[in-house]
Amino acid sequence: MRHPASLSGSDTLELQHLAVHRLPPDDLHTSHNSGLEVDMPTVDDVLEDTTYKTLLAGQKQKLRKLGLSFFLFGLINNVLYVIILSAALDLVPPDTPKGIIAFCNIFPALVAKIGWSYILKGRIRYTRRILGCCLSSFIGMLVVALYESLYARLLGISLASFASGLGEVTFLQLSTTYSPPSVGGHSVGYFASGTGAAGLVGAFLWWEVRGLGVRLGVGMSAVLPFVLPATFFLLLPRPAEFEDSAPSGSYAPLPADEPRASAVEVTEGDTLLGQPPKVPVFLSPRDKWRLLKPMVLTYMLPLFCVYTFEYTINQGIAPTLLYPVPSPERYGLISKIIHSIRDYYPLWQLVYQSTVFVSRSSISLGLPPLPAKLLTMPAMVQFVILVILAFESAAGIFPEDREGSSITLVFILISIEGICGGLAYVNVFYRINQERPDPSTVVDLERAKQECEFKIGSLGFSDSLGILLASLLAVPTEIQLCRVQVARGKTLCKGL
Repeated sequence: MRHPASLSGSDTLELQHLAVHRLPPDDLHTSHNSGLEVDMPTVDDVLEDTTYKTLLAGQKQKLRKLGLSFFLFGLINNVLYVIILSAALDLVPPDTPKGIIAFCNIFPALVAKIGWSYILKGRIRYTRRILGCCLSSFIGMLVVALYESLYARLLGISLASFASGLGEVTFLQLSTTYSPPSVGGHSVGYFASGTGAAGLVGAFLWWEVRGLGVRLGVGMSAVLPFVLPATFFLLLPRPAEFEDSAPSGSYAPLPADEPRASAVEVTEGDTLLGQPPKVPVFLSPRDKWRLLKPMVLTYMLPLFCVYTFEYTINQGIAPTLLYPVPSPERYGLISKIIHSIRDYYPLWQLVYQSTVFVSRSSISLGLPPLPAKLLTMPAMVQFVILVILAFESAAGIFPEDREGSSITLVFILISIEGICGGLAYVNVFYRINQERPDPSTVVDLERAKQECEFKIGSLGFSDSLGILLASLLAVPTEIQLCRVQVARGKTLCKGL
């Protein structure tokens, strides 16, 4: 009997077969009495059962650690982005357009996603990247906290944004180094859940510390990026720990010929992925375009549309979805939430962030991913929601004395908007993570690994470009909707 640590993948699958198909003692007793010849379990059989259970428990523990690590990666990487947006009113003078904060909070992230996915080439140095993201975020938040100059704060916000964009690309690419693909999908699911939680956690943190002022409140949040390297070095299981191991938890057993990009080993230095190849391997622009073409319509366009519609709603339409303050006599529950017209926009954002968190957690909660043919559906639903909410803002669907019906309608539509946005994000990245090359066709393992990393890293360009376009569309949209409301005698938007 071999020690559990020495068992190969085929051994563990054999143990799984024995554990599933061996008759239980009651069945053995019944079969013996009926005259059937059945081998009684031997000591080796019992030891094999114990070994399999030990391996299964070990895999579950490693999967939990992997899930928690990627959840923290997503949470911390995105939480500063949310804190900056939540603190926008306090970071710039009253006469400065708040849209400049949104621009500086997204454009550098877009530059990072383009530069590190499309322009730079060669082997990814995960250790250097994560340490660089941590230091850039830390310095950026310190600059925001310590300097009151508008230009200094915009510089600090840009540094933190750049780090967030690079971090998202890095952690998604890191998920492709885990095999079998079910483990990589596990990583993506928890990373997406962490990014969804960042919306709620970031808004809550700023709500709690904003009374301390920008210097102390933002300064305290500057320590959060150090969670990233701490998680990477102290908690994250290495890819080699999942090589040739039996699947566990909610993941179904995979065939022996499951496609894998490469066999990954851990070494010291700058990479998780073994010693550098003797001959440098990198993807040329032609290679990247070849990989990119089939993803444009399948993954990139749906993601771009989802984020364009989503952020146009949140930044351009939602600020105009204002109604008279509900009276306690007619609307008991709503009146406890809405105390002034300034409470509507934070309420819509809370509803949106909550539903995004739930839907981005769908894979980690064990729900099946969307079929590939349905990846365009969230974008189509969001476009319908955008049109309905724009009409509600401009003309009003219900009479003005029925603000309760209007509030309920907006609540439901923004909830569906958040669900669609979260589902699009997690399912697109999950699907692309599962696209691994067939081992029988792989000639160069290093090239195959870089292709997987590029494919998932290149998708981040789509969502960031959608957010950037929406930030440009949102300002004229909000202004025009407010003008239409005033023209029909509804002047609430002028009172903000």
